[in-house]
Amino acid sequence: MKEAIRKHIDVACAVIERGPLVLAAQRNEKMSMPLKWEFPGGKIHDNESSEDCLVRELMEELNVRVAIKSALTKVTCDYTDFTVTLHPFVCEITGGDIVLHEHRAIKWLLPTELFSLEWPEADIPVINEYLARSGNKVG
Repeated sequence: MKEAIRKHIDVACAVIERGPLVLAAQRNEKMSMPLKWEFPGGKIHDNESSEDCLVRELMEELNVRVAIKSALTKVTCDYTDFTVTLHPFVCEITGGDIVLHEHRAIKWLLPTELFSLEWPEADIPVINEYLARSGNKVG
C-alpha cells in the first residue's frame, strides 16, 4: 500500500507583548486541538510572506494591528494527520481593540505563567525560546 502524503501547513503566529504580559488565545471547540491555548495567527497563503500573513490573520481573528518586533526560530512538528511549521514573531498591538472572531478566550499572562496552560506540542519550543530570550526562567 502506498503511504498517503502528509499534509504540511505553514503557520505564522504572534507572541504579542503588552508591557510585561504575553497574550495566549484559547482555540474554540470546533478547531483542531480544541480548547488548547496558542499564539494567535494562521495559515500562510501561497505567495504571501509570513509577516504579511501575520498582519492579515491578526486583523481577521482579533481585530488588531500589530508591529513585528523580532522573529523567533521556526518550529516544525509532526502531528497524527499533518505536519506544521510555525513561523513565530514577537509583536505588539499598535491599533484596534481585541474582538474574538475565532478564539474562545484570551489571557494576558506573565511569561513565566505560560506553562500553566495546555499548549499544542509545536508551541512548546516557541515558549522556551521566548523565555530564554527574555531572561525569564520557569520555576
